Amino acid sequence: MVKPQNKDGFIWPVRIYYEDTDAGGVVYYANYLRFMERARTEWLRSMGFEQDDLRRQGYLFAVKRVQIDYLFPARFNQLLDIHSNLTRLGRASLTFLQEVFRGDRRLASATVDLVCVDADRFRPTAFPPVLARQLKPLLNKE
Repeated sequence: MVKPQNKDGFIWPVRIYYEDTDAGGVVYYANYLRFMERARTEWLRSMGFEQDDLRRQGYLFAVKRVQIDYLFPARFNQLLDIHSNLTRLGRASLTFLQEVFRGDRRLASATVDLVCVDADRFRPTAFPPVLARQLKPLLNKE
């Protein structure tokens, strides 16, 4: 069940499937990025924004930078929570702190910088005004 945005950010649950694991039976490192991407998409969706609609309006989001620390492994069939917290908001960019938890144990932590780009020119552009208004109150400056 999706947990709505609150003081702890947005939480998106993920179950680990066999296809998510490597030969050692743990989640393949790149899949954490996929889980985080899905959580950001669901975060937008929870606010009423679909990425395909934003694309038709001329806006895309591109990952500019990711810094990730892997702390503990996740394994097949475990249920994880992906926490997404907006920590910085610019006119055309934002930063998330995204963390992967299994219960109370943090398994991975990432800082993800995104930029809003014009869908045709792939140049930075300001967020759509309606989205910018909804983002401001979500900024977590801890």
